[in-house]
Amino acid sequence: MAELLDADSLRDAVAVLDGWEGGPESIVRTVGLRSFPAAIQVVDRVAQVAEEMDHHPDIDIRWRTLTFRCVTHSAGGVTTRDIALANRIDRILADASA
Repeated sequence: MAELLDADSLRDAVAVLDGWEGGPESIVRTVGLRSFPAAIQVVDRVAQVAEEMDHHPDIDIRWRTLTFRCVTHSAGGVTTRDIALANRIDRILADASA
C-alpha cells in the first residue's frame, strides 16, 4: 500500500503543481475549458491515463469546468500516486490549452 505524504512533502509537491491545492485529505484542481466538448475530451484523456496508472481521480463536470480531486482512498489521504496523477493531469490540461 502507498504511504501517506507527510506535511512537508505534501506542501513541496503541491507547490510545483499547476493550480492544485489541498491538504493531507486530498488535492484539488479546478479548470475551465473553452467548451463542453473540449472538457469531455480532457476527461476522456484523463480516464485513459488513470486506467494505465490504475489510480483514478474524482472528477466533477460542470458544463466546461472540471474539478479533479486526487486521493488514495485505501491509504486515507494523499500519496505519491496522487502527485504522479496530478502531474499527468497537468500535462493533459497543458496540451488541451495549446
